[in-house]
Parts: sequence; C-alpha cells; structure tokens
Amino acid sequence: MTIAVLGAGSWGTTLAVLLAAKGHDVRLWAHRPEFARALELERENKRYLKGVRFPPSLHVLESLHDTVRDAAMIVTAVPSQALRQTATAFADVPLDGKIIVNVAKGIELGSGKRMSEVLLESLPGLALSQVAVLYGPSHAEEVAHEQPTTVVACSTSEATARAVQEAFHNRFFRVYINTDLVGVEIAGSVKNIIAIAAGISDGLGFGDNAKAAIITRGLAEISRLSARLGADPVTMSGLSGIGDLVVTCLSRHSRNRYVGEQIGKGRKLDEVISEMNMIAEGVLTSRAVAELSSRLGVEMPITRAVYEMLFENKPAQQATLDLMTREPKSENY
Repeated sequence: MTIAVLGAGSWGTTLAVLLAAKGHDVRLWAHRPEFARALELERENKRYLKGVRFPPSLHVLESLHDTVRDAAMIVTAVPSQALRQTATAFADVPLDGKIIVNVAKGIELGSGKRMSEVLLESLPGLALSQVAVLYGPSHAEEVAHEQPTTVVACSTSEATARAVQEAFHNRFFRVYINTDLVGVEIAGSVKNIIAIAAGISDGLGFGDNAKAAIITRGLAEISRLSARLGADPVTMSGLSGIGDLVVTCLSRHSRNRYVGEQIGKGRKLDEVISEMNMIAEGVLTSRAVAELSSRLGVEMPITRAVYEMLFENKPAQQATLDLMTREPKSENY
C-alpha cells in the first residue's frame, strides 16, 4: 500500500525504511524543505540515522499535502507537542478509509490530551476506529539494524489494529495487537518521565536498588493514572507498560534517561537540551502529566519530583530525600 510517514527524525526514518523494505510505497515528509531535499538526494538520513540507506520505494517529499493525499495509511512521527499543528495542516485532505498510526509518545501540554485525542480534535471527520498507535520497547537504533524487537499496534478497532500489524510485522519486528488505547497511550507516554527519574538516579551515583525502586514505583504511578482514566490494568504488564518502561529506564539509547543523568550530575535543563539534536519527550510530558494528575487527584510523587527538578530547580538530592521520607504507606494504596 501507499504509506505516508510524517516526521524524518530517527524513529520516523527507521519506520519508513522498514515499511519500504516490506514493499510498500513510502512517502516520508520532513518539516524543513531543505532537509527533505537533502534526504532524497543523499538517500540516507545522515543527521539522525547515519549509515542506513533508503530502499528504492522510499521517497522524501517537501509537501505535506502531497505526502498524505493518496496514502492509505498515515504514520505520524512528529514530536508529540507538534502533532496538533501538523495534523491541522492537512485537515482539509479527505480521510475516508485512511488509517492514522501515531508513534509519538507524549501528553499534550495545556490540554492533557493523549495523542489519539489530539488527532481526533484536529482532523474533522476522522473516526476513532481509524486511529491507532504503535508503541513498545523499540529504540530506533536497534530496529534500523534489524535487531529483534516487539511492539504493540493498538486501536479501539481490532480490524484497524490488525491492518497496522500486517503493514509493519516482519522477521525482526514482531507486532502484537491490543484494543486498550487509553492504557497503551498513558503507559507509553508516562514511562518517559520515569526514565528521567532513573537517569537522575544514575547521575547521583545511586545503585541497582534505587533503579529497581524507581521502575517499580513508577509503574505504580502509571497504573494509578491509567486506572483513573479507565484503562485495563493488564495493559501495564504488556509491551507498552513494563516492556517500554524497562528499556527506557535502562538503555544507553534512551534520550530521557540521558537527560535525567545530566540533571543528576548537577547540570541545568536548558544546557542539556541545547546540546541534543533529538527531543526527549519526557521533559514536557512531565509538566503535562503533573498538571493532569493534579487535576484528576491522582498521586504521582515521582512524576511530581521530576517536574520540580526540571522546572522549579529543586536539587536532586533534596527531591530524593523528600521522596524517601514521605509518610509510609501500603504498597498497593
């Protein structure tokens, strides 16, 4: 089929290459026209995915409308905070019969919306059954080099989830399906905040005990927020839950873990971000989720601590002490 991929970062490019290698006609859109021209000319994304050549059926376009107009499936791989603007820009394109697959993980600032909700608000006439997400433990660097990876294609429509599964599944990229859209999106987004906390622990020089506590209690926070929003608790034990949480908290590829590590070493957020050429989604998501959890009355102490360290300059050692000396509780409160 003809598939449009919006966003030429490392993940968007990786998925475009994967889909083209399966024989799909893939059109990759880059936000900056000069970058799109360079990608099409060089047949490689030297900025974000050096050394991975483009298959012949992958073409990079400058025009967003030309990219999506004839596509049967649209993959949105732009940063989460840019999704509304990007979707609105092609809202005049007829979407009948099209499937939109979001792969960006985040919660929108201000609105507290999940990415599927942003798409539905931005694209008049789009039905929920046409929307899917592709989440799970999947660093672009490993997928691009065909290392075994498993993810979940999720939609409230099982038929849509299966269509996404069929489009992406191959010998090294195994795709499961799920219909718990709320649970998959919340788990896949909030885990980036917990990964920042894990990185802060690394930066402070803490050991395995602290890391295990952050992952476990972080999962409890994700589970509480997901339950409050009506998700299936079983989803938290799946690929978008514990699977993505573990890989993002532990991996050397994790941008969110790296940001946290630098904060733990005493560096300022603006300084760390300015040196990175890719976005750490957990930074702004921590603000969005801190606001959302407060509004919903869901207790998320690790998330709140990350927000305070990133945006209120709370010292990491003090944040750690405050977390450790909170009132003792039952594990399953």
